[in-house]
Amino acid sequence: MTDTLELPAISKFTTVAFTASMTPLAQESCARLIERYGNCTLEKAEVIVALGGDGFMLETLHRFLGRNIPVYGMNCGSVGFMMNNFDEDDLIARLGRAQPAVLHPLRMSAVTSTGRVEEALALNEVSLLRELRQAAKIRITVDGRVRLAELICDGILVSTPAGSTAYNLSAHGPIVPLSANLLPLTPISAFRPRRWRGALLPSSAEVLFEVLEAEKRPVAAVADAREVRDVVSVAVSEDRSIQARILFDPDQGLSERNLAEQFTV
Repeated sequence: MTDTLELPAISKFTTVAFTASMTPLAQESCARLIERYGNCTLEKAEVIVALGGDGFMLETLHRFLGRNIPVYGMNCGSVGFMMNNFDEDDLIARLGRAQPAVLHPLRMSAVTSTGRVEEALALNEVSLLRELRQAAKIRITVDGRVRLAELICDGILVSTPAGSTAYNLSAHGPIVPLSANLLPLTPISAFRPRRWRGALLPSSAEVLFEVLEAEKRPVAAVADAREVRDVVSVAVSEDRSIQARILFDPDQGLSERNLAEQFTV
């Protein structure tokens, strides 16, 4: 889910903090930007400029979830779907013109075979994946009603609209417009029912995955980069009390990128 919001005017972006991935390109670019524009601490920043790829952007967004600090990414990685083009010139003006969006994460609550409960947030997706050679068996309940008594598969995922162009798309799930209030539920290599291709759920849905034959067919749950192994059940729902704020250059926002991806051949 994403919303628009108002940000401070250009003149109010007086404290900018830079952070970069550990790649040589990102580190060198960061050093040049700091020399040119200065740098404040991450704790005092009004806006954060993240240099790297999509993985580093996700890491940065997770780091500042709930703090209401906008993050502006510049691509020093490979894909850069969540990043702006790198340009050293007129950075403060670019920040002032940037178009903001708000992303709400999915909250995962996973129960392991030992009874331990692990919680994590995901801005892209929560996925369940088989750990061994045998396919997983998973029961799917939505809002307290069993919708699929047994799915035999390599895995299954619930995606945010922002994440629908990532792993979800690779698993042949639908791209979802950011304003649609929908969450794709997408199987990964479904064996039975063989022709089931998933579902589109309202963003208010509460999804429960129960792992069947968990000892024989162990399953791991992954929320973005956080992995929990040997789960027996996983609950997933959108957490609208938490937000990540992300900035894009005009006409290059997530909504436009999301739409353009649907016409990529």
